[in-house]
Amino acid sequence: MTRSFLIALLMLFGISGARAAKAPAPVFEPPYWWTGMKDTSLQIQVYAPGIKSADVKLADYPGVQLDSVARLDGSDNYLFLYLNVAPQAEPGKLKFTFTSGKKKSVCAYELRGRREQRGAQGFTASDVLYMLMPDRFANGDTSNDLVSSMRFPVGAERENLNKRHGGDLKGVADHIGYLDSLGVTTIWFAPVLENDMPHGSYHGYATTDYYRVDPRFGSNAEYAELIDSLHNHGLKTVMDMIFNHSGSEHRWFTDRPSADWYNLPGGYEQTNYRLSTINDPYASDYDRLLSTDGWFVREMPDLNQRNPHLKKYLIQNSIWWIEDAQIDGIRMDTYPYADRAAMADWIDAVLAEYPDFNIVGECWFGDTAGVAAWQKGSPLAAEGADTHLPVVMDFPLMIKSRELAPYTEQTDPWNGLNKIYDHVALDYVYADPLNLLRFLDNHDTERVILEVPDSLDSWKQAMTLLLTLPGIPQIYYGTELLMAGDRKKGDGNVRRDMPGGWPGDTVNAFTSEGRTQLQNEAYDFLSTLLKWRKGSQAVGKGKMIHFMPSNGLYLYQRYTPEGEQAIVMLNGQDNDLTVDMNRYAQVLMPGQAYRDILTGAVVTPLKGDAETAEMTFTPRQILILEPVK
Repeated sequence: MTRSFLIALLMLFGISGARAAKAPAPVFEPPYWWTGMKDTSLQIQVYAPGIKSADVKLADYPGVQLDSVARLDGSDNYLFLYLNVAPQAEPGKLKFTFTSGKKKSVCAYELRGRREQRGAQGFTASDVLYMLMPDRFANGDTSNDLVSSMRFPVGAERENLNKRHGGDLKGVADHIGYLDSLGVTTIWFAPVLENDMPHGSYHGYATTDYYRVDPRFGSNAEYAELIDSLHNHGLKTVMDMIFNHSGSEHRWFTDRPSADWYNLPGGYEQTNYRLSTINDPYASDYDRLLSTDGWFVREMPDLNQRNPHLKKYLIQNSIWWIEDAQIDGIRMDTYPYADRAAMADWIDAVLAEYPDFNIVGECWFGDTAGVAAWQKGSPLAAEGADTHLPVVMDFPLMIKSRELAPYTEQTDPWNGLNKIYDHVALDYVYADPLNLLRFLDNHDTERVILEVPDSLDSWKQAMTLLLTLPGIPQIYYGTELLMAGDRKKGDGNVRRDMPGGWPGDTVNAFTSEGRTQLQNEAYDFLSTLLKWRKGSQAVGKGKMIHFMPSNGLYLYQRYTPEGEQAIVMLNGQDNDLTVDMNRYAQVLMPGQAYRDILTGAVVTPLKGDAETAEMTFTPRQILILEPVK
C-alpha cells in the first residue's frame, strides 16, 4: 500500500494530515487470496478507524463479484466484504472504492495465481510425528530475541523455565539434518503465530494475530522457507492451531467486531475443564455450557464459532496457511471446547479444498470411549452429531504408559504390559484405529521418564510399543535424548531447552560427540526403529493379532493382506523367561526363520518339534522380527 493512498484513506475517515502519520494502517484479512480455489466465496475482513459506515464498491473485474457487505453490531472499525471469485478469474488487483460523505479512497487487493502444491500431503499411520516447541528447540537468530516494535516486547529470559528462551525457526532450519537422521517423517510445531502478550506467551497458545508468525520466531516468509526445506528432506509439517480461544490482546477482544464474537461477553468465567459433560447424556445445561463456553484462562477468552462471520474467518485462515506456507496437516488445540457443529463445518471445508490433508484434534479424555466419541464415524457421538474429525489423540495410552516399570512400583513386574494389552483390546471402540494419534508424553504432560534411568530396558519397551502398535505415533522432542521432567514442578520443567541449541552451550546433544553414552544408546535405538518403520507396510497399514501376556511375554503380529508381517515380542519381566512358543502358532510358521531388525540376529521360534518349541528371553528383551525370505 502506497503512502499517498494510506494518507487518503485516513483522511476518508476524518483523520487530519497532522495525525495521519500516527494512525494505524488498514488491515485486510486474509492479506491476499488465490484464484482457482474450489470454494469460490471469499470473506475479507477490513479493519480501519470508522470503516463500518463507509459505502463500498468493487471496480469491474472479470469473474469477481462483490456479493454483500456485512456491518456487525460491535466496533465501528470493522467491515466484512463477501465476494465470489469465479474459477475463470485471473490473478490481478481488485480495486475497492470506500466512500464516506464526499470523501473517496481506492484500495487494491491482490488475487494471486496458485503455485505448484508441495504441501497438503496429510499424515497417516505410516508417519511418525515429532512434536517440538520452537522457543525451546534452538536459537538460530539471536537478533530476534527482543523485538522492540511489539506492543509487549518481552525478550529471552533463559534462566527462567517459564519465560521465553529465544528459540526460533532459524534454529529448527539449522537442525533439519538432525531431524532427518533421527528418522521421523513429520514435524509438529507448537504454535508459531504472534503471541504479543504482556508475559511473552512462549508456548504460543494465546494468538494475537492469526495471519502473522511471531517475529521472535521469524517471519511468514521464513516459515514458508523452512517448510520448503523440510519438504526437500522428505519431512512434512503439522501446524498447531487454536480456534477455541484467542489471546486477550488480540484486537478482536480489545475492539470487538460484534457483541457475540466471544462467549460469555459479560466477563470472565472460567471453563470447568470437565469435558465429560459434553458426552454425558445426563449433564445439566449449566455444566455443559460452562465446559464449552467458559474461558480457558483469563488471558485466553473463548471465541464463539457459532458466529457465521467468525466461522468463515477461521475456515479461510486454515486454507490460507495451507496454500501460502504449504503445511501438510493441522493439530487443533482444545478441540471439544469449541462448537461441535461449527468445527465439523470447518473440517468439511478444509478437506473439500485439500482431500489428502489430515487433521488431529486434541480430545483430552481419560477413557477410551470419551476419546472415540470424537472421531469421525463414531457411533458413540453425542446425540448422533458426527464431528467429522479424522484423528483423535490417545490420552488413555499416555496415562497407562506410566504403569510400565520403572515408572511406578510394581507388585507384578509385567503388570504394565497386561494393562497395555487391555487398552489396545479396546480399539474396537474407534471408527478407525489407524487414525489414532498414539503418544507417551507431550508439552502438556509430565515426561515419560521423571528422571534419567540407569538402564534403558523398560524405556526401550515403551518406545517399541509406541512405534509398532496400530495408529500414528507422536514423539516429544528430547525423548531421543532421555529428557526427563515432572510437570508437578511446572510446565517449564517438561519444556526444557535442547542442549546445544543456543550459542555458548557447553554441551551439544545434536551431535553424537555431545551426547552421553546412555543418550547415544537411546538415540541409536530410536533411529534404528524409526528408519525401519518407514519401510514397513505391516506397521504403517497393517492389522494386528496379539496374545495376552499372561506368562510375562507380550507377543503381537502386524500384517497386511498382501503377506507383509512384523512380529513383536516383549519380555515384561526383569529376569530370564522361558516360553513354549507353540502357543503362538497362529502367527509363527513352523520352520520359518525370522530376522530381528534391532540386532540382525536370525531366530526360528517354531522348529516344528514340540521338544524344541521353547524359547528363552533375557530380562526385558525386545525382538522385532520379519520373515527371512
